[in-house]
Amino acid sequence: MPPAPAPASARKSLLERAYLDAVEQIDDGDGTRTRLLDAAFEQFCRSGIQRSSMEEVARRAGLSRITLYRKFATKDALVDQVILREFSRYFARFLDDIAHADDAAERVVLGFVSSLRAIRGNPLIGGLIATEPTLLAGSTVGGDGRILATVRQFVAGQLRREQRAGSISDDLDTDLAAEMMVRVTASFLTIPSRIIDLDDESQLGALAWQFLVPMLEPSPPRR
Repeated sequence: MPPAPAPASARKSLLERAYLDAVEQIDDGDGTRTRLLDAAFEQFCRSGIQRSSMEEVARRAGLSRITLYRKFATKDALVDQVILREFSRYFARFLDDIAHADDAAERVVLGFVSSLRAIRGNPLIGGLIATEPTLLAGSTVGGDGRILATVRQFVAGQLRREQRAGSISDDLDTDLAAEMMVRVTASFLTIPSRIIDLDDESQLGALAWQFLVPMLEPSPPRR
């Protein structure tokens, strides 16, 4: 008798898997699979996910439908893997961008700028945020704010690493700070600003220094 599937809470979300793939630099070496993912990415960027068919993806890859279905049994599975790969690239770029920072404050600033640049500049993820946010949430971690919760866990984990290194105070509520940082970033991604030029990285950096870096300081006790 096969084992029962793990409960939803125990399964890693695509975002969590994307982060692990980025950290471990996973590459399965399957050239056909990569070719299909490349074709799917191009097709989804051109026509959108909902309007793209498996037949169009196979045709763009120059492979048969049978080959496509052998690698990805359903369109949902293909969509998940395309999105997983894009987020893996995002996390890899994020970690590379902050690796050369001198301290925790600079890592927060570079991480904020990197996140906005990478996501807004990605023709698939950026487009999904703008036009198909429900589909993106369903493909990655489900609805009900879980996509924000997953990214918050990632940021909180980075802040706890800073605490262990002695870079920031042990008294900082890392979950709360991460929640606020992620919500600020998400608001810029989903709601256009008439004040901040999101294409001006110097302006974004100044914004992060003024409003995000102070979040690294623990709140004073309430009187």
